[in-house]
Amino acid sequence: MFEVLVYMFENYVEANVQPDHNTLAQELFEAGFDSTDINGAFDWFSSLEAMADAAGNAPSGLTQSTRIYNNVEIEKIDVDGLSFLMFLMQSNVINHALHEVIMDRAMALSQEHVGVDEIRWTALMALRKQGRTDDFLFVEDAVFGDDSPTFH
Repeated sequence: MFEVLVYMFENYVEANVQPDHNTLAQELFEAGFDSTDINGAFDWFSSLEAMADAAGNAPSGLTQSTRIYNNVEIEKIDVDGLSFLMFLMQSNVINHALHEVIMDRAMALSQEHVGVDEIRWTALMALRKQGRTDDFLFVEDAVFGDDSPTFH
């Protein structure tokens, strides 16, 4: 399912192309995705959009709270993924509400384990939905940029 989400994002969301549901489903099927993954991706993305909208309206005054991950989350999301989320929080790229959106959508992915790439893509999609272009570009660079550090 995750591959369908990335494909949709790169080919439709990023390009601001919005075909109707049936046309999009047919195009995804023709691109080689199966209907179960397509329908799962539609449901996942719809939930992301609704949750990201709600998170955009959430108060930002929870700066002193601490998020404790439960065992199910720790087993599903790898250390690099959780570390990247912490980095986004500490960099003030995401607030607590958006953190919870990203966690929820990561846990909703059909795969057994979620890595940093899935977390990056999920954050990218959520920030894009909120129209936070600067933060979106920051995460986009983390997704698409090279992994080598820049020395000044």
